[in-house]
Amino acid sequence: MISPARTGYDQYRENILRGVIELVDYPSTTVGHSRKAMVYTPPGFSSTNEYPVLYLLHGIGGDEVEWHNHASPQIILDNLYSDNLLEPMIIVFPNGRAMSNDRAEGDLFEPEKIRAFERFESDLLHDLIPYMESNYPAYTSRDKRAIAGLSMGGGQSLNIGLSHLDHFAWIGAFSAAPNTRSPELLVPDPSETSLRLSLLWLSCGEQDNLINISLGVHQYLTHHGVPHIWHEECGGHDWPVWKNDLYLFSQRLFK
Repeated sequence: MISPARTGYDQYRENILRGVIELVDYPSTTVGHSRKAMVYTPPGFSSTNEYPVLYLLHGIGGDEVEWHNHASPQIILDNLYSDNLLEPMIIVFPNGRAMSNDRAEGDLFEPEKIRAFERFESDLLHDLIPYMESNYPAYTSRDKRAIAGLSMGGGQSLNIGLSHLDHFAWIGAFSAAPNTRSPELLVPDPSETSLRLSLLWLSCGEQDNLINISLGVHQYLTHHGVPHIWHEECGGHDWPVWKNDLYLFSQRLFK
């Protein structure tokens, strides 16, 4: 049984140490020009230390600032650090729509925009991760790298993370969307996946009309004996669920 988030977990506290969240530009050979991402560095961040990194993805209607605008993740994270519940880590909020005009505008379901979410796999692996590891004191080993996301980003996290176990040992999907590949494609070799993953987290709101996608992955993993955490919580396809997921998931990372 997973305990719910503490009361006030997402409320601003006075007189605690704070991390820094900033917007950065990184060169993307995948798209052909620079792209933007938000980066959170923890309280007490020092360039003389090394940090694990979580790449945290948005949904189909968002971009690199969606988490910041709707969930104030820095408040959740700062509070967790203050309570000594979180390992020091860098968190990167990319734009998962890898195309020249990557703004969340117009018809979000246009085929080219959907393909751009698939193209992000190359942008992440070949552009953003190398940028982070060249410009921040980030560990470069798979056991110090995590990927997670909400909705469309949850599907991306499963698709990318489970296909690249050489890059990621920690994977989380919050309310994964229909872009999620079938379980047989995600985990073709259950024994290898079981051996290589440090954490596989799946969660969804009980009232979410997309819950069957996450349930299908959960049931496949259970049938094949792949260790994972399955968490159903009260709520729908909405921010209270995803904020709670960040609170619960982040505490389990890099330990």
